[in-house]
Amino acid sequence: YFETIPSSHRSLILISGITFFWILEYGIPLFKFRYHKLKHAWPNIFFTFTTIIVNFLLAFILLKTSDWVVVNGFGILQWIAFPMWATVLLGVLLLDFIGAWLAHWVQHKVKVLWKFHLIHHTDTYVDTTTANRHHPGESFVRFVFTTLGVFIGGIPVGIVLLYQSLSVVFSQFNHANIKLPKKLDTLLSWVFVSPDMHKVHHHYVLPYTDTNYGNIFAIWDRLLGTFSKMNSKDLIYGIDTHPDINTSTRVGKLLKIPFEKYRNS
Repeated sequence: YFETIPSSHRSLILISGITFFWILEYGIPLFKFRYHKLKHAWPNIFFTFTTIIVNFLLAFILLKTSDWVVVNGFGILQWIAFPMWATVLLGVLLLDFIGAWLAHWVQHKVKVLWKFHLIHHTDTYVDTTTANRHHPGESFVRFVFTTLGVFIGGIPVGIVLLYQSLSVVFSQFNHANIKLPKKLDTLLSWVFVSPDMHKVHHHYVLPYTDTNYGNIFAIWDRLLGTFSKMNSKDLIYGIDTHPDINTSTRVGKLLKIPFEKYRNS
């Protein structure tokens, strides 16, 4: 199915995910934000569209890379024969590590890339729409890492599109302003990135900002020593180096941030 998934179906996954978690936030909110939900969502929806545009314009590179590794037998999945279920699982794991965890970690460690990524951290009311709050420059960086994952992994296009669909839904899930039963959230966080786990990453100061980089699987942070916990009642969203930039900052200003000089950037 994912080898030939129509664009309309991929769009439906995106819209359905946002809608589902948006509604869930009304029923079981983690924080009772005093904000205008639609007004808050506008810049995040804008960046959702820019992300779609960047990925659409560059999609042919991803597809050509996937076709090339399959035809030429290059990459991990092409070198070792696995059962179908193991091939799919390993492909998703590789893309999640390289295209999500590693890309995210690098953006926190390389100053020029961090200046693009910090737009994501300036949202002071983290909810499901925050998942797509990425500067177009960051969307490009993430695309490069995803393509790298396809190349190293030798990953067929069906698994690539499956991964991208899962990535969208999990990102909306772990950013959503929802409160799961604590035991359930903790149990989930041993394998998958849960809402409580990812919210720690959005706390406004170090060292928490530099932890819990995962998107789908929590195992990378646990294995690589970047996992951390924090009581949700102590969370403060935003980024301390740019206290003047927040949820209400206009889109035009957010787009310019990576190209401006800040004393603490």
